Amino acid sequence: MSVGILLVTHEGVGSALLAVATRLLRNLPLACEAFEVPFDADPDAMLPLASAAMRRVDAGQGVLLLTDLYGATPANIAARLARIGTPARRVSALSLPMLLRVMNYAELDLDDLPSVAAAGSRNGAIIDDA
Repeated sequence: MSVGILLVTHEGVGSALLAVATRLLRNLPLACEAFEVPFDADPDAMLPLASAAMRRVDAGQGVLLLTDLYGATPANIAARLARIGTPARRVSALSLPMLLRVMNYAELDLDDLPSVAAAGSRNGAIIDDA
């Protein structure tokens, strides 16, 4: 069993990152799905759909919720998801380096993956003076 990954993002963000990660890695080692929230969405109406997506990726070890922007509607939906029963952890500032790093540490458990995700995002931000 392994941790499931749910990208809870604004429209277009999650699916694009998932497509690139899949292209680069060929086979994602963790169950992963993008749940994209329309800009004009009612969060209450989106919660049951997001919950269903979370159940699809959960293989019994919990779900890592990756959101694009802390405090925005997708992150707020993820916060509500984290309180509905399935073991979940949340990390914001989703980026391609974050997602790839999580996939490269697929053997880790739910308690260890959030720090790996955050490190992927931090280490993926490079100032190039060239």
